[in-house]
Amino acid sequence: MTSDEILMDAEERMEKAVSVLTNNLAGIRTGRANPGLVDSLKVEVYGSFTPLKQLASIGTPEPQQILIRPYDAGTIKEIEKAIVAGDLGLNPQNDGRVIRLNVPPLSTEVRKKMVSRIKELSEEAKVSIRNIRRDANKAADQSEKDNVLTEDDRDRCKEQVQELTKKFEASVNESAKVREAEVLEA
Repeated sequence: MTSDEILMDAEERMEKAVSVLTNNLAGIRTGRANPGLVDSLKVEVYGSFTPLKQLASIGTPEPQQILIRPYDAGTIKEIEKAIVAGDLGLNPQNDGRVIRLNVPPLSTEVRKKMVSRIKELSEEAKVSIRNIRRDANKAADQSEKDNVLTEDDRDRCKEQVQELTKKFEASVNESAKVREAEVLEA
């Protein structure tokens, strides 16, 4: 592999790690209503599990409420079951056409748990970024052994991989810090 190929592969994989973290952080509850709390729920309808966001429109008409409007009114009971089974701590209110979820304010204890979960998720993302760095460095070493890269090119490639690592770790830290602030402020 050339150094450009190694860097491209590492950067793509690091971007995926950050995007996984972003999706996971969206599912963490703050004191405010957020569609991200429920849109990843899987609902058993039509004989298979389907993501809730494919079955209904999800909105937040008020800061403390999530409104779920199913595209097919016949799926409302299954959606309600999935919310209860999802163990989100939210009690669905079904009026036959829409489901309302009132998001209660978070206690201090729950906020601390959420912050520790955010830290766990961000640490997992950093570990995966570091693993990608290790793989890229191994690829650079192998390319040098295969006479594709010179020793200087290999060292330059490793430096660039390290710069990518720092950049993406900073991105992870920033995302985690923003989400922690949201959890603690509400």
